[in-house]
Amino acid sequence: MSAYSTAFQALTAGRALRPGEAAQLLAELRRETGEELAAAVEKQLDGKFRRTATDTDGRFRKKRLHYGASMRVVAAFRALAQAQRPTIPNPRPRSTT
Repeated sequence: MSAYSTAFQALTAGRALRPGEAAQLLAELRRETGEELAAAVEKQLDGKFRRTATDTDGRFRKKRLHYGASMRVVAAFRALAQAQRPTIPNPRPRSTT
């Protein structure tokens, strides 16, 4: 049974969940959703950045850079999904100093 259907049943059963149960249920739902999202994004990226016959070396280098950045986003989705307490990995400060 998926975490979504378990959460749906728990919410519609008519009995209140204890805080620990609710936290566990939400963590499982977050993990499942993050994995599904990462897999979908990875599937969309598959083959998008391959070298074609018309690509120059510079164009292909840019494709590799874009692919690397995209895969870092996928890795961040997976890290957030697996985290006990989700936080944004490696946040960058917005200061200009």
